[in-house]
Amino acid sequence: MKNIIFALPGNEQLTEKLAKQLNAEIGETNIRQFPDGETYVQIKSDVKDKKVILVCTLHQPDDKLLPLYFLSKTAIDLGAKCTCLIAPYLAYMRQDRRFNPGEAITSEYFGSLISQFAETLVTVDPHLHRRSSLSEVYGIPSEVVHAANHISDWIKNNVENPILVGPDSESEQWVSVVAKNAGAPFMVLEKIRHGDKDVEVSVPDVENYKNHVPVLVDDIISSARTMIETVQHLKKSGMKDPICIGVHAVFGGNAYQDLKDTGVADIVTCNTIPHPSNKIDISDILIRGYNKVIN
Repeated sequence: MKNIIFALPGNEQLTEKLAKQLNAEIGETNIRQFPDGETYVQIKSDVKDKKVILVCTLHQPDDKLLPLYFLSKTAIDLGAKCTCLIAPYLAYMRQDRRFNPGEAITSEYFGSLISQFAETLVTVDPHLHRRSSLSEVYGIPSEVVHAANHISDWIKNNVENPILVGPDSESEQWVSVVAKNAGAPFMVLEKIRHGDKDVEVSVPDVENYKNHVPVLVDDIISSARTMIETVQHLKKSGMKDPICIGVHAVFGGNAYQDLKDTGVADIVTCNTIPHPSNKIDISDILIRGYNKVIN
């Protein structure tokens, strides 16, 4: 059975990489908005009896959900055998419980929506902070792939004498894996609370790493406040200009420029969300995830 792959607007570059590795046809669509704000969707390629792959990273998801839904439903109406959503970044994962009375548990609702029109799902390092598995949120077969090895390889090939840095104890598990694969040491900053609002951050064993290049690693860079504060503490401790690495380049508001303004040596992200900082290609692990979830 043949594969045909469709790029939702903004996902064209990644789709080309995936199509080449899958030896798949890139489907042609016409997706646009009417003057009244409604969405027009047309599939121009033949999808009958084909496996349809929809590529749509889901940052800023509210504008993308309806076109994605319409495209998937249209493909099935036109005779596609199945639809797989490749969403490198998966939105609405952080609101996974009711923190305050009356709040929506949007991670569950969003997962339910996606599960109604996609038959399988592939994503990269979703924010499963309080969940053990994506199956707790999504009612369809899914495959989670991880960018840690690719980040480790980038560090090995581009950073001389690195020391990986975790901003807090929660980051230790993630940072330790990347450090081990990169063959580099790591440290985790220590937060000492002197009251509700008075928090002291210390850099352990800083004298041992003055000649190392600090590499900050996190899964999502959104407001960048954690990284900015960590960079400032490292600089005050006399360490070299850090390199900041994130899997998902969300960068809300002026976060990217704010992080650059701290004087970091570089900002590097994976191409899960199109951004000028993309330097780590994860298309091959998306292919592995796709092959696994459909077999």
